[in-house]
Amino acid sequence: MLVLLDRDGVLNEDRDDSVKTPEELVLIEGSVEAVAKLKRAGHVVVVVTNQSVVGRGIINRDTLDRIHEKLSLAISRAGGRLDDILVCPDPPWAASGRRKPAPGMLNEAISRFAALPTETVMIGDTLRDLQAAAAADCRRILVLSGKGQETLDAGLPDEVRPVAVYDDLAAASDGLLTAQASGGSPTAGK
Repeated sequence: MLVLLDRDGVLNEDRDDSVKTPEELVLIEGSVEAVAKLKRAGHVVVVVTNQSVVGRGIINRDTLDRIHEKLSLAISRAGGRLDDILVCPDPPWAASGRRKPAPGMLNEAISRFAALPTETVMIGDTLRDLQAAAAADCRRILVLSGKGQETLDAGLPDEVRPVAVYDDLAAASDGLLTAQASGGSPTAGK
């Protein structure tokens, strides 16, 4: 299975002022271990992240690469790895078809790893993650970390349902692996 992860609010703590340095990347407890579990179970794991902080000129691509090196190293130390990190640097006012809620990055990952959309799951904490997944015809999981609780409290529109809801990435990965073992769907939900 292809597992697509949003970054901020799923793997690391979301910041209102964006993650601008490697030091500002604070991992959510259990997130790197969750990636390691998914990899041990044979899944392809790809981060798909909007990073307008680059497009707005707040940080450069080299700094973003150093932030992602820190993330990848932490996952490696937990016994896992990311198969890829796809980034859309577009600012909101100049959004391309790759910037979520558009499905471009998701479709790119699906194509690159020769996956079927219906066998792909997107784990995110915002409505735009769920909208991108629905547009790409992927299964959808909302985690309540990051902006997830706000997203759930605002109500999930019919066009993104069904959505499975978990507390965080660790719980979502456990849910995926349990559903896989039992032959069920991890996205039966709200």
